[in-house]
Amino acid sequence: MLYDESGTWGWLGELYAAAAGQLASHFGSWSAMPAVSYTSGMIGEYDAMIYIGSSYDEPLPVALLDDVLAAKTPVVWMYDNIWQLANRSATFVSTYGYNPYVFDTSSITEVSYKTKALSRSADNTSGIMSYSALDTTKATVLASAVHADATTIPWALRSNNLTYIGEIPFDYIKEGDRYLAFCDLLFDLLAPTTPERHRAILRIEDVNSTDDPTQMTAIADYLASVHVPFSIATIPYYTDPLGAYNGGVAQTIPLHQAPTVVAAIKYMISKGGAVHMHGYTHQYSDVLNPYTGVSADDFEFWLSHIDATTNSVIQDGPIATDSAAWTLGRINLGLAELAAAGLPAPFAWEFPHYAGSALDSRTIAEKFTKTYQRPVYFGGALTGGPDDLSHEIGLYYPFMIHDVYGFDNIPEDLGSYEPLPANNNPAWLVPDILNAADLSLVVRDGIGSFYFHDYYPLADLQQIVAGIQAAGYTFVAADSL
Repeated sequence: MLYDESGTWGWLGELYAAAAGQLASHFGSWSAMPAVSYTSGMIGEYDAMIYIGSSYDEPLPVALLDDVLAAKTPVVWMYDNIWQLANRSATFVSTYGYNPYVFDTSSITEVSYKTKALSRSADNTSGIMSYSALDTTKATVLASAVHADATTIPWALRSNNLTYIGEIPFDYIKEGDRYLAFCDLLFDLLAPTTPERHRAILRIEDVNSTDDPTQMTAIADYLASVHVPFSIATIPYYTDPLGAYNGGVAQTIPLHQAPTVVAAIKYMISKGGAVHMHGYTHQYSDVLNPYTGVSADDFEFWLSHIDATTNSVIQDGPIATDSAAWTLGRINLGLAELAAAGLPAPFAWEFPHYAGSALDSRTIAEKFTKTYQRPVYFGGALTGGPDDLSHEIGLYYPFMIHDVYGFDNIPEDLGSYEPLPANNNPAWLVPDILNAADLSLVVRDGIGSFYFHDYYPLADLQQIVAGIQAAGYTFVAADSL
């Protein structure tokens, strides 16, 4: 994994390399270094190479250019500096069948891949490479960027050993994004004989002492009737320190003091459920962080507020007490509470609202081998340098990966059912989840993963499950991955 590091935005290179490397971890071990550190012959030590061109005119070593042009090793080249490779060879156009030209910065909101129209954010104005020459007898167009007038330019090309992607696929990603095309192209690079397989997983989110046991058991009965295993994202200790939902009077209900809920969780387990831990209290202290201070509403390991002007949630950074000792204490309290309730040890960890510091992740990795979430990675995570929490990248993965903090990450890539918009986040309805699942079928061995809160109507869950099954997915147990 080679990445850029020069210029104002040089710090992006490390984050992009972490993103690509963790995708590659699905297929095996990987290493990363700045492209400028490449020396002659290195490419021969690996099964494949990915170069992420994120800095315009990064001074690439001649040895790198020559090795890419001469080697048989598969290479993926993203975005910038492909012109350095083309200019290095007098026969580049006749050999590879294309000549990189300029970046097309017109509005492109769709990428066509495997007959699917994958989305691309309208906010992404960085451009996609266009070509002054293109010979499709030598260059295979793998995916096409579609203009508003339906004309196209190649989004990804393959010639000989070289696959070129005309932009960075990690920017502005969302469910059903063209990023999925890159995820699938990695199979061509690293596991080309992989057979088609589409699995799905489901979790019931934010289960705590105040949940309705009747709804919980109804969900369990339905899922068992259609042979769908599921996981239970459990919050061990419910607290409402400001009395937001209790008439202004503070209230706490540890799970072991909620026998009917515990009985319902055990019933869910008997019907194919598996417990994972979703924070200890899923809130922080006796403050609004940012909503009510109540379990399942607020961040636990991260501070946040609601911007009064935009009504958006702003994430401010780690909590004031962030430390290995504090984090480990929360984990141990949560594990003890689950044990006191007579529940099995959780098989995975999930950050409340997916937010925690790099220190938190490294600490929690001492207790859990798996996470079940959309992870966030910070500057320094790839290189082993100091944590730079001002630089981060958050991704979803359409299959299992092993991340830089030491976790095996179980994916969540289809989102959650949310019938109402909130804080500038749009509603995410049954058709949205099913559309994302349909688009995710482009990943030849992908996992479609969504979550659902048990206070929403069971009929909505039934529609989602039936629709995902009808699309060709088979539900499996998340704890088996």
